[in-house]
Amino acid sequence: MSRPKKRSLTLKGHRTSVSLEDEFWKEFRRIATEQSRPINDLAFEIDANRDPDIGLASAIRLYILRQFTG
Repeated sequence: MSRPKKRSLTLKGHRTSVSLEDEFWKEFRRIATEQSRPINDLAFEIDANRDPDIGLASAIRLYILRQFTG
C-alpha cells in the first residue's frame, strides 16, 4: 500500500485537503464516477454526515469500506 498523499478538494466553495493513499483515492474516484457525481460533491456529503471527532480522510476511508461491506 502506498503512503498517504495530500489531495485537494473543494467543499461548497472552500478548498481543503485530505491525505489518502493512492488505493483509497482511486476507489473514491471510481465510486463518484459510478454514482455519476463530481468527487467534490461526494466529499461534501461525507463531510456533512461525519462524526465531528472523525477526520475527513478517515470518514472517506470508512465510506469506501462500507461500499464493499454493504
